[in-house]
Order: sequence, then structure tokens, then C-alpha cells
Amino acid sequence: MDLIPGLPNDVGLECLIRVPYNHFSSAASVCRSWKSEIDLPLFRNHRKSAGMSRRIVVMVQSRLDSNMNHGLRKYITTPVYRLSVYEPETGDWSELPPIPGFSDGLPYFCQVAPVGYNLVVMGGLSPGNWEASNFVFVYNFVSTTWRRGPDMPGSTRSFFGCASDNDRRVFVGGGHDNEKNALRSGMMYDVADDIWVILPDMADERDECKGAFHRGKFYVIGGYNTSMQGNFGTSAEAFDVSTWRWEKKEDEFLGTDTCPRTCVDGGDDVMYMYQDGVIVALDHSFKTRIPKDLDRVHCVIGCEGRLLAVGSVGFGKSHGVYVLDLKSHTWKKVETPEEYSGHVQSGCCLEI
Repeated sequence: MDLIPGLPNDVGLECLIRVPYNHFSSAASVCRSWKSEIDLPLFRNHRKSAGMSRRIVVMVQSRLDSNMNHGLRKYITTPVYRLSVYEPETGDWSELPPIPGFSDGLPYFCQVAPVGYNLVVMGGLSPGNWEASNFVFVYNFVSTTWRRGPDMPGSTRSFFGCASDNDRRVFVGGGHDNEKNALRSGMMYDVADDIWVILPDMADERDECKGAFHRGKFYVIGGYNTSMQGNFGTSAEAFDVSTWRWEKKEDEFLGTDTCPRTCVDGGDDVMYMYQDGVIVALDHSFKTRIPKDLDRVHCVIGCEGRLLAVGSVGFGKSHGVYVLDLKSHTWKKVETPEEYSGHVQSGCCLEI
């Protein structure tokens, strides 16, 4: 069947790749051939090569306290987190539908990772009793629906490192179990096959580490072992899928013994992080101070040549978003509606 009756298929495909991503669900419901075409990995590749793909940023963000006075919170209530979506090209903000069973808010410190047209959400602590969970949910931007994935295997873990190859696999490493024992184990979730694969153990235990996919390898950065409890290390390990082995990186990978949660890949083969008022490249090639409007940065999100820095604009006030262009080394303030100025725990960038 022709994609569009009366037109050659290659012309029909050129029309279809121009459908905005937020209308994929409607387009896929038109007929089976359109749905089959949109679901193909080749469709995403064609859309990308033609310059039709769009980047969006998904953030685990708290809803604002309803008791606000000119941006200043009157008092702190129990935060409720949701998934906010920011589109850099249009400046639009929106919110994803809640995960089934989590209408009252996301688990604290859950992790998010981009995989093709999918967003993977996993782990975290229950807002009600702070119990850890190994759950996995996958949101598909074509069907605009959630599905339950297989739970992370093994003991329940929290504060682990997590990253994806942006294609089909999500990697997990480190964290701690329910007894607060730091872990050196790792695993990989194949989203297409919907299965988990156990990785070899890392050389070191790494609690409260940061995961990043960098130069084709899964990096687990920083963290600390069970005996150190909060005294962060500076080393990193990288898992190479082609050799199925971990590689120990230099002991001073981070440069300073600090929490690595803001460490990200910038999409330019360089890793960056926030340290004491400055965004620094971990290869020492670049550093720049954060905008004066920001008091400090809580979350950094890499987005192909740009970094989104989310931070507070003063004690007790709402959060602001700035974008750093890694080519021009210039900052740009993002216009943020008040309802999307809550605290951001984590986030990721998808190309759709």
C-alpha cells in the first residue's frame, strides 16, 4: 500500500517525516502503513538526516507550592514531582501524563533515560514511606502511552548511575542496597527486546555515583564505598560493550572529591560538570562562571552541543533555566512559566 495514494513512496515518506513529533500519535492512527513506517528505526534515522528531528528536554521537576508570594515560598511542603517537557526550538513547556499508579507524584530520585522515541523511568524512593523500588516504566512518544517494563533484577538499589546509548539500551551501575551497602554491580536494559542483561562487576563500590554515556562507553563516575559513607571519590570506570569489560579511569577523573550528580556528556566528546559557581570541562579545556542571576546550579542536562543549567535564583525562590552554547560559550536565559519553575532533580535530552 502506498503511504499516500497517488504519490511515490519516497515522496510520501518525505511528507511523513515532516509531521511534528507531538502529532505522531494522530498520524500513526490514520492507517497501519503510517504506523508501521513511523515505528521503524529507519524512519527516525531518515527524519534525523533530513534535519526534521527535534530535541526535547524532559525533567523530573517538583510542582510549585501553591502558597507563593512573588516567587518566595511561604513554607516548604512535601514536594510532588512530575515530568516536565521543554522544547528548546519553540520555547514551549508541557507535562507528560502521570505514570500509571503514580498520580500523586513520581518517586524521589528516580532516573530518566532517552531511548529512541522512548523515555525510560526507573527506580527511586516512594514519597509515602521512602522505600526503594526497582520498577521500570517506558513512555513512547509515538503512541503517547506508558508501559510497564521488567523490574531491575537483583536487590533493590537506590542512588545508582544511569545512562543510555540513545538507541536501545539503558545502563545501570553502582548505588546502594536496602542495608546501605554500596554496590559494584551493573546491568543493561534492552528496551527493544524488553530484557535485562547482567554486566560484570566494577572494580570499586560506587554509591551516589553518576552515569554518563561518553564516546561509546558507559561511564560510572565518582561515588564512595560502604566504609567511606559520603566521602566522595574522584575516579571513574567505563564499560565497553564491544569488549564486555570495565576500564578503570584515572583516579583524578573528577579533579575534586565532590558529588558528581551534575556531570554530563556535552555531545561534543567532552564531559562537563558544575563546581563552585563554575561550569568546567573535565579535560580542563574550558570553564565559565554561571550567570549572576543563579545562586547555584542543582541540575545540568547535556543536549548536543548545549548544556541546560537549572538552579535557584536566590534563597527560597523559584528555579531558573539557562542554556550554555558550547561553541560560542555564551549563556541564554530560558523564559520559564511560573508553573515550571520548581526544583529539578534530574533530566535528559531526546532527539525525536
